[in-house]
Amino acid sequence: MGARSGRFRMRRWAGFGLASAVLLAACGGSDTGGDASATQAVGDEASRAQAQSAGREQRIDPFAGLSFVETAEQSDAVRLAQQATFGPNSPLIEEIESLGPAGWIAKQMKTTGSVYTRGADDAIHKNTRPEFYCSRPDQINNVYCWRDYYSVEPVTWDFYRNAIEQPDQLRQRVAHALQQIFVISSNTVYGTYGWRHYENMLLDNAFGNYRELLRSVTLSPLMGEFLDMVNNDKALPNENYARELLQLFSIGTCKLNPDGTLATGKCKPTYNNETVREYAFALTGWTYPPGGQTAWGCWPTGANCPYFGGDMAPAPAFRDDGKRRLLSDVFVVAGSNSNQALSKVLDSLMQHPNTPPFVAKKLIQHLVKSNPSAKYVGRVASAFKAGTFQGGGRTFGEGKIGDMAATVAAILLDSEARGDRWDQDKAGHLREPILHITGSIRALNGHTDGAALYYWWAELLRQPVFRPPSVFSFYPSDYPVSSTSLVGPEFGIHNSNTALERLNFLTYLLDWNGSAPDPNVPGGIGTRVDLTAFLDDARNAERLVDGLSMMTLGRLLPEAPRAKVLKAVKWWSPTTDPNNWQTQRVKAAAYLVLGSPDYQVQR
Repeated sequence: MGARSGRFRMRRWAGFGLASAVLLAACGGSDTGGDASATQAVGDEASRAQAQSAGREQRIDPFAGLSFVETAEQSDAVRLAQQATFGPNSPLIEEIESLGPAGWIAKQMKTTGSVYTRGADDAIHKNTRPEFYCSRPDQINNVYCWRDYYSVEPVTWDFYRNAIEQPDQLRQRVAHALQQIFVISSNTVYGTYGWRHYENMLLDNAFGNYRELLRSVTLSPLMGEFLDMVNNDKALPNENYARELLQLFSIGTCKLNPDGTLATGKCKPTYNNETVREYAFALTGWTYPPGGQTAWGCWPTGANCPYFGGDMAPAPAFRDDGKRRLLSDVFVVAGSNSNQALSKVLDSLMQHPNTPPFVAKKLIQHLVKSNPSAKYVGRVASAFKAGTFQGGGRTFGEGKIGDMAATVAAILLDSEARGDRWDQDKAGHLREPILHITGSIRALNGHTDGAALYYWWAELLRQPVFRPPSVFSFYPSDYPVSSTSLVGPEFGIHNSNTALERLNFLTYLLDWNGSAPDPNVPGGIGTRVDLTAFLDDARNAERLVDGLSMMTLGRLLPEAPRAKVLKAVKWWSPTTDPNNWQTQRVKAAAYLVLGSPDYQVQR
């Protein structure tokens, strides 16, 4: 069997291995030799130095610092990297082990780096000509006008570049979770510069206070457009934002115990339609921030023109100034202005007993596991309520209810998140497509400009960032796992097609050599992985497979799948492909480890 047909067989059958690892046996082939001498070569530093002195490129071992014997510390470091970053690699694992989980989290909370900068300016909302901005004489020939001024494509480029390259990994992961809670969608809201503002706001508030986060989200003009709060009618206000503020952003629909369980054993509503109306009236009196211009002036009278550069501004002409009864025995007194009323709205939500467990469970599901125990939710909710958390010899938070630093630390340092042992039935969650994309690229020393990851791969995987199909994001938090009593939110977009597309993405990286830079993407670098550093390790199939496993899983593959993966990797040898057998081994190992159920289900 030739090299091409052998590779085809490996890819074809390994795809079905996502459903059943035993089918990896069909990768086929016998060990054709070369591995005994390869094992010796890996340990022979003199031979390696001689090869380098003869002009061979010097390579840094990608597994440097990794233990090939499972240890609690290393396994836990990899697990934390899976939960709190966009994917582990050896330097990150070493850093976590060196600082300890609490030390690393504390350092990350002080780390910055990510910022959204790409795309055009705010000219679309300062257009005083009568035609659509991209139809103006100075733009009519700009084929990228819509992309750069209206779409989220440039923002997506920043998202993936930041996820792969920037050091503030925890801040980004929390912001990624927040954007799936405080959902807006580019399906209905357009304005590239406004999206930059919104995503930078989430980064800025990732370790701030939930109250201020709610305030910033409420006053975002993008949210104002998405859920119809901007320029709301004081006589008959639209209720969309008021409803989602209660249902999705703060307290949920059912009364909860402090540990997130149902207060009466069944769902007792936290609010009714009249409550929603009271909040809708209380939230009237807001318009776009100043700065926008149109050819016809601003409409309706008393409103600012559409503009996304800042927080929404008070609009007294649209303000209902009646007395409003809110939750938590909070009232908006008659005659209150827009800011006073908003402050009362936030008071009512932050004082509500549902908010701590509701927010705690949402964030746990995004970062750690789909099915947290009630005790886990209760412990995190307590940290949210107290505004402080002590763990690993450190104190997180400033002692004020809603402190996000305390909440995130409580999530990541909890006994259900840390340690190398876990409940096999309820631990972890299915890796969402975005994390599969970023984790694969980071593990294989890759880079990306994000250009291929928006309309192409993220679309195929059903998670195009910034373009969720509804206010419920890409999948519901209570999506049931078939034939079990468990929930698995990410399974809401997981099916036979998307399962195979995960494998096809690995084929794209490994066999298609990713994507070359697109000259039409500013600063384009393409999307590719660099396998060079793995080539020395490929001389020893066991070291290669185990190194990839320890780096990405924190443990070895189970015995039976490991044996089948090794069999497939060893098929490549100086006999089957004299010139590229080491590269083919790295491709096979990476494909099978990163495509395995052990990797796809993040523990």
